[in-house]
Amino acid sequence: MRRQEVRVAVGWAEQEGWNPGIHDAEAFYAADSEGFFIAELDGEPVGSVSVVNYSETFAFAGLYVVKPEFRDRGYGSRLFAAGLSHAGDRNIGGDGVLAMQEKYRERSGFSLAYRNIRFEGTGGGSEPEGTVDLAEVPFDRLAAYDTRHFPAPRPRFLEAWIRQEGTRGRAVLADDGEVAGYGVIRRCCHGHKIGPLFADTPKIAEDIFLALSAQAPGEPVYLDTPEPNAAAVALARRQGMVPVFETARIYTKAIPDLLLAEIFGVTSFELG
Repeated sequence: MRRQEVRVAVGWAEQEGWNPGIHDAEAFYAADSEGFFIAELDGEPVGSVSVVNYSETFAFAGLYVVKPEFRDRGYGSRLFAAGLSHAGDRNIGGDGVLAMQEKYRERSGFSLAYRNIRFEGTGGGSEPEGTVDLAEVPFDRLAAYDTRHFPAPRPRFLEAWIRQEGTRGRAVLADDGEVAGYGVIRRCCHGHKIGPLFADTPKIAEDIFLALSAQAPGEPVYLDTPEPNAAAVALARRQGMVPVFETARIYTKAIPDLLLAEIFGVTSFELG
């Protein structure tokens, strides 16, 4: 895809009900400008997929959409194969809808790691003491902390992600100035999403969540939690949120050894 075509794919994701961020396309493209693919039939765009290479060993697949009237004709399989070829021998992650799990396993060798649960609530309240604006955190320290919670370094993506128009971030710093947790809230097609939300402890995660939720008073707020992190699910429920959607986190090779106990909110179902 060309840069402007990524917006088309994000628009299709919205039509599918995935509720991407309004300005996600630019951050997505910054991650790997060669990792976005579009299928055309007689010059008409009919499908999309992204397979973003984050490192020499890890990639993430998403934005896999075929327009409804062109499904079940084999176009999707050819498109997906083209995307996977971009990743080469890398371990590929993805967040797939539950109904497609058998197809992903049979056709591409993906294995289920765990479920992610999207919770919906209502923003508001006041910011607790102890959080700082993300702009006050040196980027190298933020990127190092982010890498602890993702299968590969992603500085280009992260820099674009936290600087999206309308995006706000909060962090908690330890006594030595190191990052102990951070989170981002961005405007989406419907409401706002908090993601990522990484924190050393549940208390820090909740403080950051409250600080971010306060940025969207009276509006829908979403948090995508890895189900194995019981503290993350408990946080969402404690804040009056209800589950509205699920995905399955899948990988083609070994499941990365992530600090799931410190991952309270997934960054994006499209790019991990």
